[in-house]
Amino acid sequence: MTTTLQTPLASCATIEPRELGILAEAGFRTAGDILMHLPRRHEDRRRFDGFDSLSGGAPVCLRVRVTDTGWKFIPKMRYFQADVEDSRGIPGARLSLKWFHMPYVGKIIATGQELVIYGKPKKYGSSYSIVNPEFEIIEQESAGLRLAEASLGGSLPPAPAAAEAPAGIHMERIVPVYPSISGIPARRLRTIVHTVVHSLPDDLPSPGYDIAPQYPYAQALRDIHFPAETPLVRKARMRFALAECFEQQLRILWKRHHSRRTPGQITATTSHLVQELAESLPFSLTEAQKRCVREIYRDMKQPHPMNRLVQGDVGSGKTMVALCAMLLAVESGKQAVLMAPTQILAEQHYNNFRRILAPLDVRLSLRTSDRRDDSHIDIEGPDDGEPKIIVGTHALLYEKNAPGNLGLAVIDEQHKFGVEQREKLVRRGNAPDVLVMTATPIPRTLTLTLYGDLDVSLVDELPKGRGEITTVLRPRKALDKIQTFLREQIEAGRQIYIVSPLIEENDKRKTASATAEYDYWQQQFPDISVGLLHGRMSPEEKDAVMQQYRNNETAILVATTVVEVGVDVPNATVMIINNAESYGLSQLHQLRGRIGRGEHRSWCILLSDAKAGDDNRRKLDVMCSTINGFEIAEEDFKLRGPGDVLGTAQSGFGRVRFMEWLSDTRLIHRGRDMATAILETDPGLNLPQHAPLRDLIADDSAEPTTS
Repeated sequence: MTTTLQTPLASCATIEPRELGILAEAGFRTAGDILMHLPRRHEDRRRFDGFDSLSGGAPVCLRVRVTDTGWKFIPKMRYFQADVEDSRGIPGARLSLKWFHMPYVGKIIATGQELVIYGKPKKYGSSYSIVNPEFEIIEQESAGLRLAEASLGGSLPPAPAAAEAPAGIHMERIVPVYPSISGIPARRLRTIVHTVVHSLPDDLPSPGYDIAPQYPYAQALRDIHFPAETPLVRKARMRFALAECFEQQLRILWKRHHSRRTPGQITATTSHLVQELAESLPFSLTEAQKRCVREIYRDMKQPHPMNRLVQGDVGSGKTMVALCAMLLAVESGKQAVLMAPTQILAEQHYNNFRRILAPLDVRLSLRTSDRRDDSHIDIEGPDDGEPKIIVGTHALLYEKNAPGNLGLAVIDEQHKFGVEQREKLVRRGNAPDVLVMTATPIPRTLTLTLYGDLDVSLVDELPKGRGEITTVLRPRKALDKIQTFLREQIEAGRQIYIVSPLIEENDKRKTASATAEYDYWQQQFPDISVGLLHGRMSPEEKDAVMQQYRNNETAILVATTVVEVGVDVPNATVMIINNAESYGLSQLHQLRGRIGRGEHRSWCILLSDAKAGDDNRRKLDVMCSTINGFEIAEEDFKLRGPGDVLGTAQSGFGRVRFMEWLSDTRLIHRGRDMATAILETDPGLNLPQHAPLRDLIADDSAEPTTS
């Protein structure tokens, strides 16, 4: 039987029923499933590193012989240690392997064994250690090399009775190292993948649309799993990544094309209200804000719906741009809504709009989950019927709160909403214009990938008169000196934020909690008003706390990340972030954006005991070195990827296996050019050879086919 990507695993490899059950439970049922379980790295076991490479500070792959083993004890902990030497007998540095929290290792490693190990060495005095290295045990047998391996972080199941693969899969070649599957030893997994990938016919058709017929699909799969030479791994990855970029860009261009063919309503006729607003403000709009308003005005005059993203750094004035857009809709006789992710932010927008729009007599409404009934809706403006601007939370998605004449939908912090929620709001109107905003700046190299179906306006200028922000990293033990500084700030009339990652103490996490910090700071400053704000409080309680803080009736506000987005108190000049290492870079930058919103100099104090050299410390060092949100976002994307930074799993960006978000810019543009060429020659994708593309477009929630 010819193996295809749809062939059940039981039919293309010798696998025990127990193993088939484990693999099926993990989501691996077919040949295609297991072949998309990609190696996380390759080891060149033709040429091992030598002990002279230990001092380089980079991970090493060594072939070693165990000279001594034993359990070692330190306070409240024990670990298993194996002392090793170069298996070739070449004299070199002393190296110890240490396994913590892995008791099974002590049962399978013994003096005299040879190991293949992988890990990052650290120097202690004149010797080196590798903590929790990955390893395989090499046993010499008359039948040839046999490897009994152990993977990091799991107990070893019994060896399968099924036929083992030849030793050439595991040694004397470039060897793939896979993410572990609980219950399947790494060597066994490697054997299964090797059997499956080499059972594919050379002429295996590419799934979906074949973007690289000159590089056969089956060969690319073999190269990415078991390459003959290291460069073939990159070549295969580039082939599959280009396919992902192409499919992604085709979806984006198709959506953009059909959006522009959808008849809409002209929601901007004149701009008198915007001009009146600008004249009534006590400040001038920045040139960046004016440019963005002009771009929006141009879009809203078109007969098709606007789909535009406004992005900019924290405090750059995106909300004012959105308000101008809403006034354009109002002037054309339409309603505009702004949906915010939290009640605190929605109420802040509403209160600010009410103050700013007072001279214009524009009727406003606030609609949140706590205020759905008309009797509880706070209405401002002349009593001439329906409200013109509606500000709310996800409560806007309910039928009772739906606007009757929607012309513009503004979605603030759009990545905090799911795709279905955004689309549900848009469906409340007849093809309304859509404006989405984000204060998590997207690196320019990614805008095409993540928002290619939107036009993008960039607010790349901060309003004048903002105070300088200084960011410093301090250990927790420095609190005494910090307290003196805080009192100086409070006596000068300024206010303080103190942010903690948890609401209450947790025995499992040695992390500062908001409630414990609230008690602590009340004790330290008994003569100063301290407030507490967190997500479990009722809307009324949150309102009261925030109003006291805005009125400077509270000098210190202890909070969780509920203050992360949109909270605007210009008098707040200090933010202390407890356990700063537990946040992502973009979230830290968002939190820091709550200060420096007035004319006074501000300070962000990151409290952390992160050690120099580790990833957490490097992240915090970035925060201290720049206040540029785009630079911070780019570093955050490198560290965590868009999925974690933007919540892409629920935000419609889809999963990619091969594409590297920041480094594959050229592939993204190439994929877009390929998709553009196809749509220009066949806009409806009606040609027979484009049938797979029609299927792809029909199911735009599908994962990449990696053609």
